[in-house]
Amino acid sequence: MRDGIVPEVDVLAMWKDIVWGQFGAAIDSLELAVVACPEEIWGDRSRYPEYWYLVFHTLFFLDYYLSDSTEGFTPPAPFTLDELDPAGILPDRVYTKAELLAYLEHGRTKCMRVMEGLSEETARAKRKFGSVEGPLAELLLYSLRHVQHHTAQLNLILRQTTDSAPNWVGRTKVKLRGA
Repeated sequence: MRDGIVPEVDVLAMWKDIVWGQFGAAIDSLELAVVACPEEIWGDRSRYPEYWYLVFHTLFFLDYYLSDSTEGFTPPAPFTLDELDPAGILPDRVYTKAELLAYLEHGRTKCMRVMEGLSEETARAKRKFGSVEGPLAELLLYSLRHVQHHTAQLNLILRQTTDSAPNWVGRTKVKLRGA
Protein backbone atom coordinates (compact mmCIF):
# COMPACT_ATOMS: atom_id res chain seq x y z
CA MET A 1 0.00 0.00 0.00
CA ARG A 2 1.38 3.38 -0.98
CA ASP A 3 -0.23 6.69 -0.08
CA GLY A 4 -3.32 4.83 1.15
CA ILE A 5 -3.87 3.18 -2.24
CA VAL A 6 -4.12 -0.60 -2.35
CA PRO A 7 -2.53 -1.99 -5.50
CA GLU A 8 -4.83 -3.89 -7.80
CA VAL A 9 -4.76 -7.61 -7.14
CA ASP A 10 -5.42 -10.46 -9.53
CA VAL A 11 -8.09 -12.07 -7.35
CA LEU A 12 -8.10 -15.37 -9.26
CA ALA A 13 -4.31 -15.74 -8.96
CA MET A 14 -4.51 -14.88 -5.26
CA TRP A 15 -7.35 -17.39 -4.71
CA LYS A 16 -5.47 -20.15 -6.57
CA ASP A 17 -2.35 -19.51 -4.47
CA ILE A 18 -4.30 -19.54 -1.20
CA VAL A 19 -6.34 -22.65 -1.99
CA TRP A 20 -3.34 -24.52 -3.36
CA GLY A 21 -1.30 -23.57 -0.27
CA GLN A 22 -3.91 -25.25 1.92
CA PHE A 23 -4.81 -28.14 -0.41
CA GLY A 24 -1.12 -28.91 -0.85
CA ALA A 25 -0.69 -28.80 2.94
CA ALA A 26 -3.50 -31.36 3.33
CA ILE A 27 -1.79 -33.65 0.80
CA ASP A 28 1.58 -33.10 2.52
CA SER A 29 -0.04 -34.02 5.85
CA LEU A 30 -1.44 -37.21 4.36
CA GLU A 31 2.01 -38.07 3.03
CA LEU A 32 3.53 -37.57 6.50
CA ALA A 33 0.88 -39.86 8.02
CA VAL A 34 1.72 -42.58 5.48
CA VAL A 35 5.46 -42.32 6.11
CA ALA A 36 5.01 -42.24 9.92
CA CYS A 37 2.91 -45.41 10.11
CA PRO A 38 4.74 -48.48 11.46
CA GLU A 39 4.36 -51.64 9.36
CA GLU A 40 2.52 -53.51 12.13
CA ILE A 41 -0.25 -50.90 12.04
CA TRP A 42 -0.17 -50.38 8.27
CA GLY A 43 -1.21 -53.92 7.34
CA ASP A 44 -3.24 -54.85 10.42
CA ARG A 45 -6.40 -56.35 8.90
CA SER A 46 -8.02 -56.74 12.35
CA ARG A 47 -8.14 -52.98 12.93
CA TYR A 48 -11.16 -50.96 11.85
CA PRO A 49 -10.79 -48.78 10.02
CA GLU A 50 -7.73 -50.33 8.41
CA TYR A 51 -4.97 -47.72 8.21
CA TRP A 52 -3.83 -48.54 4.68
CA TYR A 53 -7.43 -48.58 3.48
CA LEU A 54 -8.13 -45.09 4.84
CA VAL A 55 -5.11 -43.89 2.89
CA PHE A 56 -6.30 -45.63 -0.29
CA HIS A 57 -9.87 -44.36 0.09
CA THR A 58 -8.62 -40.80 0.54
CA LEU A 59 -6.36 -40.97 -2.49
CA PHE A 60 -8.99 -42.65 -4.68
CA PHE A 61 -11.51 -39.88 -4.04
CA LEU A 62 -8.86 -37.17 -4.40
CA ASP A 63 -8.18 -38.57 -7.87
CA TYR A 64 -11.89 -39.03 -8.64
CA TYR A 65 -13.07 -35.55 -7.59
CA LEU A 66 -10.23 -33.89 -9.50
CA SER A 67 -11.37 -35.56 -12.72
CA ASP A 68 -13.35 -33.72 -15.37
CA SER A 69 -16.24 -36.17 -15.00
CA THR A 70 -17.11 -39.71 -13.99
CA GLU A 71 -17.09 -40.75 -17.65
CA GLY A 72 -13.80 -42.39 -18.50
CA PHE A 73 -12.37 -42.07 -14.97
CA THR A 74 -9.92 -44.86 -14.24
CA PRO A 75 -7.41 -44.83 -11.38
CA PRO A 76 -3.84 -45.84 -12.20
CA ALA A 77 -2.82 -49.51 -11.87
CA PRO A 78 -2.99 -51.50 -9.65
CA PHE A 79 -6.14 -49.74 -8.42
CA THR A 80 -9.64 -50.44 -9.73
CA LEU A 81 -13.07 -48.83 -9.68
CA ASP A 82 -14.22 -51.19 -6.88
CA GLU A 83 -14.10 -48.25 -4.46
CA LEU A 84 -17.22 -46.91 -6.19
CA ASP A 85 -19.18 -50.12 -5.60
CA PRO A 86 -22.08 -49.35 -3.21
CA ALA A 87 -21.52 -52.73 -1.52
CA GLY A 88 -18.30 -51.38 0.00
CA ILE A 89 -15.94 -53.91 -1.57
CA LEU A 90 -12.48 -53.75 -0.01
CA PRO A 91 -9.43 -54.37 -2.17
CA ASP A 92 -8.38 -58.02 -2.09
CA ARG A 93 -4.97 -57.17 -0.63
CA VAL A 94 -3.22 -54.54 1.46
CA TYR A 95 -1.70 -51.91 -0.79
CA THR A 96 1.91 -51.13 0.07
CA LYS A 97 3.17 -47.78 1.25
CA ALA A 98 5.17 -47.48 -1.97
CA GLU A 99 2.04 -48.04 -4.09
CA LEU A 100 0.04 -45.50 -2.12
CA LEU A 101 2.85 -42.95 -2.03
CA ALA A 102 3.01 -43.21 -5.84
CA TYR A 103 -0.79 -42.69 -5.94
CA LEU A 104 -0.35 -39.70 -3.63
CA GLU A 105 2.13 -38.15 -6.09
CA HIS A 106 -0.35 -38.81 -8.89
CA GLY A 107 -3.01 -36.97 -6.86
CA ARG A 108 -0.71 -34.07 -5.96
CA THR A 109 0.29 -33.62 -9.60
CA LYS A 110 -3.33 -33.82 -10.76
CA CYS A 111 -4.40 -31.30 -8.12
CA MET A 112 -1.65 -28.89 -9.14
CA ARG A 113 -2.63 -29.25 -12.79
CA VAL A 114 -6.28 -28.47 -11.97
CA MET A 115 -5.30 -25.46 -9.83
CA GLU A 116 -2.89 -24.12 -12.45
CA GLY A 117 -5.54 -24.41 -15.17
CA LEU A 118 -8.28 -22.82 -13.11
CA SER A 119 -10.00 -19.86 -14.72
CA GLU A 120 -13.14 -17.96 -13.75
CA GLU A 121 -15.02 -20.06 -16.27
CA THR A 122 -13.71 -23.45 -15.09
CA ALA A 123 -14.16 -22.47 -11.43
CA ARG A 124 -17.89 -21.99 -12.11
CA ALA A 125 -18.29 -25.13 -14.25
CA LYS A 126 -20.72 -27.60 -12.68
CA ARG A 127 -19.51 -31.10 -11.96
CA LYS A 128 -21.30 -34.13 -10.55
CA PHE A 129 -19.76 -37.20 -8.91
CA GLY A 130 -22.56 -39.37 -7.55
CA SER A 131 -24.26 -37.34 -4.83
CA VAL A 132 -21.46 -34.77 -4.80
CA GLU A 133 -22.09 -31.90 -7.17
CA GLY A 134 -21.42 -28.22 -7.60
CA PRO A 135 -19.07 -25.79 -9.27
CA LEU A 136 -15.46 -26.92 -9.55
CA ALA A 137 -14.36 -24.25 -7.04
CA GLU A 138 -16.63 -25.78 -4.39
CA LEU A 139 -15.60 -29.35 -5.25
CA LEU A 140 -11.97 -28.36 -4.73
CA LEU A 141 -12.78 -27.22 -1.19
CA TYR A 142 -14.93 -30.32 -0.61
CA SER A 143 -12.06 -32.56 -1.69
CA LEU A 144 -9.56 -30.63 0.46
CA ARG A 145 -11.83 -31.18 3.48
CA HIS A 146 -12.11 -34.89 2.62
CA VAL A 147 -8.32 -35.28 2.54
CA GLN A 148 -7.92 -33.41 5.83
CA HIS A 149 -10.75 -35.36 7.51
CA HIS A 150 -9.16 -38.73 6.82
CA THR A 151 -5.65 -37.48 7.56
CA ALA A 152 -6.93 -36.46 11.01
CA GLN A 153 -8.27 -40.01 11.48
CA LEU A 154 -4.88 -41.44 10.51
CA ASN A 155 -3.08 -39.12 12.93
CA LEU A 156 -5.49 -40.11 15.70
CA ILE A 157 -4.72 -43.79 15.08
CA LEU A 158 -0.99 -43.01 15.20
CA ARG A 159 -1.38 -40.99 18.41
CA GLN A 160 -3.42 -43.76 20.07
CA THR A 161 -1.11 -46.61 19.01
CA THR A 162 2.37 -45.04 18.98
CA ASP A 163 1.88 -41.91 21.11
CA SER A 164 3.22 -39.90 18.19
CA ALA A 165 1.88 -38.24 15.06
CA PRO A 166 3.31 -35.92 12.39
CA ASN A 167 3.44 -32.19 13.02
CA TRP A 168 0.92 -29.77 11.55
CA VAL A 169 1.63 -28.52 8.03
CA GLY A 170 0.52 -24.90 7.79
CA ARG A 171 1.06 -24.43 4.05
CA THR A 172 2.67 -26.50 1.33
CA LYS A 173 6.16 -25.55 0.20
CA VAL A 174 5.37 -26.82 -3.31
CA LYS A 175 4.70 -23.86 -5.60
CA LEU A 176 2.30 -23.78 -8.51
CA ARG A 177 3.89 -23.04 -11.86
CA GLY A 178 3.51 -19.39 -12.68
CA ALA A 179 3.00 -18.43 -9.03
